[in-house]
Amino acid sequence: MADDKFEQALKGVKIPVLTLDNKWHRLFTKTDTEETGEMLALEEELNDLLKRQGKLNTELKDLRKLKANLMDEIVENMDGAGGSGDKAAKKKIDDSKRYIEEINDRIDSYQDELLDLPKAIDEVNYKLMLLTMQQCYEIIRDNTSEIDEIGDWIKNMRVELKRNILKKQKMEIKNVELYSYMHDIFGPAVVNIFDIKYDVEKKRQELLEKQAAAREERERAMQAGSNPDPGQG
Repeated sequence: MADDKFEQALKGVKIPVLTLDNKWHRLFTKTDTEETGEMLALEEELNDLLKRQGKLNTELKDLRKLKANLMDEIVENMDGAGGSGDKAAKKKIDDSKRYIEEINDRIDSYQDELLDLPKAIDEVNYKLMLLTMQQCYEIIRDNTSEIDEIGDWIKNMRVELKRNILKKQKMEIKNVELYSYMHDIFGPAVVNIFDIKYDVEKKRQELLEKQAAAREERERAMQAGSNPDPGQG
């Protein structure tokens, strides 16, 4: 199946972030399926993007908190700088303003990167999903082919088994008959030189029971096939 077939199947489907989905991980661990080298590379790339996204969100939170603290310091130092021309207070205000500008630049940079990350994550995640579908499809296809072959083998073996069972029964019957006749004609002393020992009566009874059971089964099958319609009188 070509990639475009997979893409068609995925159109409009909301795809979870695979490396965060426990079901996706179980797809491999529970079925003893190995990821390809390309899949492992995409998985690593996807995890790196997710880590970067998490780190940026954490740092943004910290930067905004630091900015708020600097704003508070500016307000606290306003009175001292305006009243007596306190150089130290003015320097603190200037430093705080400079830090705030640097923080604003970093916040803008992080926000721009965060706007681009979801698209990058989606693209890598989509590629990983396509490879996952392809890997599973190929395994299912190969397994199905082998299942069909094994099914044919089992079917043929059943026929062969039935043939051999009938052959075995015929040979057992012949052995019993030969042994019985030889025993009656030549006596036990002569028959013993063949190093063959049969409980003739027991073996004959077993064979007769098998033949009777097979005959009854055939009769039941014939009766079931020719059973008249109960509505007819």
